[in-house]
Amino acid sequence: MLESLKKMFSGNEGDMPVSTGSKPDISREKSAELYEKAKNYFPGGVNSPVRAFKSVYGTPLFIQKGDGCFVWDADGNQFIDFCGSWGPLILGHNHPKVRDKVTEVMQNGMSFGAPTALENELAELIIKNNKFVEKIRFTSSGTEAVMSAIRLARGYTGKDKIIKFEGCYHGHTDSLLVKAGSGLVTFGETSSAGVPKSFAQETIVIPLNDKDAIKAAFEQFKGEVAAVIIEGIPANNGLLMQDVEYIKYLENICKENKALLIFDEVITGFRLGFEGAAAHYGVKPDIVTYGKIIGGGLPVGMYGASAEIMGHISPDGGVYQAGTLSGNPVAMAAGIAQLTELLRSGFYKELNNKASEFAESIQRFATARNYKLKVFHVGSIFWLAFTDKDKIQSADDIDPTSMEKFKVLHRELLNRGIYIGPSGYEVGFVSAAHTKIELEKAKRAILESLDVVFRNK
Repeated sequence: MLESLKKMFSGNEGDMPVSTGSKPDISREKSAELYEKAKNYFPGGVNSPVRAFKSVYGTPLFIQKGDGCFVWDADGNQFIDFCGSWGPLILGHNHPKVRDKVTEVMQNGMSFGAPTALENELAELIIKNNKFVEKIRFTSSGTEAVMSAIRLARGYTGKDKIIKFEGCYHGHTDSLLVKAGSGLVTFGETSSAGVPKSFAQETIVIPLNDKDAIKAAFEQFKGEVAAVIIEGIPANNGLLMQDVEYIKYLENICKENKALLIFDEVITGFRLGFEGAAAHYGVKPDIVTYGKIIGGGLPVGMYGASAEIMGHISPDGGVYQAGTLSGNPVAMAAGIAQLTELLRSGFYKELNNKASEFAESIQRFATARNYKLKVFHVGSIFWLAFTDKDKIQSADDIDPTSMEKFKVLHRELLNRGIYIGPSGYEVGFVSAAHTKIELEKAKRAILESLDVVFRNK
């Protein structure tokens, strides 16, 4: 398989004949009608802000169907999808084994608010194959998992303050919906209306990839820090890959200061490998959070830690956390089916090699054309960045004016049947459902679109 992929992507992409003209805009008539109607019901017409397409051209697409690596919108346009519901659909859309398991379980009911054997089955599947957790607690979203992990860290340590990093997103929980103030080490400033200043001031925000900043934070707030939280690999504001040595430094300084290290692996968990970024770096976080990939894309989250730390969660301990739909049987069924597939021998090797060849072939083309573009990638995650920097490791390294080029790229890709997230700060995902045929089609569409983007540079 690997050899065939190498042959497929080999050669000098710079010499490939590609289109130099824009494609006509696809029809969005029905999507536009639905969007106008949606504005009567939802703020901005959407139930999550990025869906409003404010960062790109045109009307939001209303998706009607997904199958394999494809999605179709309300106007019948077909796209090769690299969004994958923002990552969790690692097997692709509507995978038959996931669908069949969900259908089977739904025959017995869809929610009980009581324990089921399915919870045990999925938990055993995770814990037996992930050395970073000994006990877990299911939630209904990644945001809820992170919120609960923060509460657990505070309850376990008896401290209040949390250190987070500028450029890392951890859901919309109040204490983490903050941005950096002025200075190297600052209290967080609210980045959303409705977040009390007192909440934000329990969060210390520092720059990524800066040892002096983390050291200064611990010195300035000595004995007050409950935890440091970082995305496994920051992937909500570009793909900000950190050096292994820096992550290990975080692990060590947390131990020295009796603070917990929390890995938010809502994106990277079970995506880079079954043990996520923790295994990628060879670092043992104290608490790990995961998201919808463990439920095959259904609403679910999870946090886990050692048995000792998790023993502080109610009803065993004094840290209260609950959820009526936690461990929902339908989500558990989808998770069992999906994670069983991920444990198949060679799954990640095949997927990651395929994604790597795809990303590197685009980079070869851009380099041959002298285009100011870098394709950053890790595992099956990639990010198209309009930059000439070889490394982007902090939010400040991203040029906001480069998003104008992304707007053009996004429109050209849609017109060529390629769907990626509607923001230049978002990453893309290759799934097991992307075959070499679809990846070749997608690659050609991207190369054509890049020629359009840079034609009038």
